[in-house]
Amino acid sequence: IAAQVLSNLAKSDPEKRMLKDFPELLAATKDERFVTARHSLQSLWKIGLAGNEQKEMLLKGLENCFKECISEKNCTLIRYDILVLLRRLFDSSKDEVVKKMALGWIELEQEEKYKKKYRTVWRKV
Repeated sequence: IAAQVLSNLAKSDPEKRMLKDFPELLAATKDERFVTARHSLQSLWKIGLAGNEQKEMLLKGLENCFKECISEKNCTLIRYDILVLLRRLFDSSKDEVVKKMALGWIELEQEEKYKKKYRTVWRKV
């Protein structure tokens, strides 16, 4: 829950404390309880609305998560959640960089059935 609260507060953080605290929030996405990890991950998109530095930091962190989760049990679900939160960030910010990154990450997927599933998130853009 702490990760969700901090993500919600990121927009109202003029002191940019999130830049320092982000690694801990990202670590919460690796919680041993998958539901906790997933809820933490799903709330991170709001950090990207706090400013360009925060968005850049978020995108780098998510890129690492997207690429490194390949060895995890629920990799396809994690990747799907990352693409959904990027879509939410894009819908709120209209930042074409976010869209371009997400579409590029989809192409990293080796299995066509998952690629197809991921593309559904970015349909109608």
